[in-house]
Formats: sequence, structure tokens, C-alpha cells
Amino acid sequence: MVLRRLLRKRWVLGVVFGLSLIYFLTSTLKQEERTIRDRTLLEVRDSDHRIPWKVRFNLGNSSRQITQCRNSIQGKTLLTDELGYVCERKDLLVNGCCNVNAPSTRQYICKSCLANGCCSIYEYCVSCCLQPDKQPLLERFLNRAAEGFQNLFTAVEDHFELCLAKCRTSSQSVQHENTYRNPQAKYCYGESPPELLPV
Repeated sequence: MVLRRLLRKRWVLGVVFGLSLIYFLTSTLKQEERTIRDRTLLEVRDSDHRIPWKVRFNLGNSSRQITQCRNSIQGKTLLTDELGYVCERKDLLVNGCCNVNAPSTRQYICKSCLANGCCSIYEYCVSCCLQPDKQPLLERFLNRAAEGFQNLFTAVEDHFELCLAKCRTSSQSVQHENTYRNPQAKYCYGESPPELLPV
């Protein structure tokens, strides 16, 4: 009863409204500050942002010990690790690397890839892209990347992440936003989009 009478008074309603307004304005300003900070970070990011390129080495005769590997994760049957090895999911070691001693494991395999750098299998695209001789091609791409892609690719930290991102299907792989330009070769690391196949 007392609470009901108190809430009916105009000054109480004014205080509640004022506090709600203050809360709304502070949360909106904080969100705006975060947005500005994120934009500034992307703009301030070094324009010569250099990607650390992988050096070619073989696990079998290397003194470097790999304790953990990142891999492409998503493949149902195949995976690519950050060293460029493609293996079957059953041949993946606990540390995330492909078992190089498994008979089906291959490094830098371009089995389903065309000359333009478009492949029919995502894991082969990533593996092929990781070849050390693809570095000049990828550097040219990064230097020519349009402003819209610049923010996406400046977030990439190394050669492996660049290949994962580049091989994903993109707007360049599709026509009219709903069909692939080439359904057999839709994963591309090359500079040009897949060739348009006639319908």
C-alpha cells in the first residue's frame, strides 16, 4: 500500500525516469567508444603489416620440435595442418598435427586444384596455398586487396591463417549471390575468381 502511494508521486517517477535516462546514455556512449576504438585499431594497424611466412622443413629431419599444430578443423574426412600436410581425420595426432608417417598423408598437395588456384576440396586448397613458392602470389594479393578486404586480411596473423581465409568461398566464387561460378572449383587462393561455367 505504502509502495503504491510512493510510486504515484511525481518526484519518484521523475527520479526513476532520470536514472533510466542516465543508464541509457552511459551504455550508449560506452558502446560508441568501443566502436570508435575498434575502427581506430584497424586504421592504425601498420600498413606494412607483414605476415610471418612458414619456412619449408620436414618434421622427420628437423631439429625444431612442434608441440601443437593448428589445423583446418572443419573437414569431415580430411584435415590440413599448419605445416601444409593433408591427412585423414583418423591420422590426426593428439597435438593437432597430421601423422607424417601415415601412408595417405601428403604435404603441399594440389590434387584438386586448377592452374588459376581454385580447388574442388578446401583442404587441398589450404595445403597448396601453404607452399613456400606461393608466397609472392599471396603478397601481391595482400598489397592489392581492396579497402573492404583490408580490414579482414589485416586481422590475419600468419601464412596459415591467410590460406584458411583465402580458401573459404567468398563473393568472388559466386554469381548472382546464389550459384557458384564453378561448382567443381569453388575454393580459391589465387588472384582471380573461378572461371564462369556456362549454365
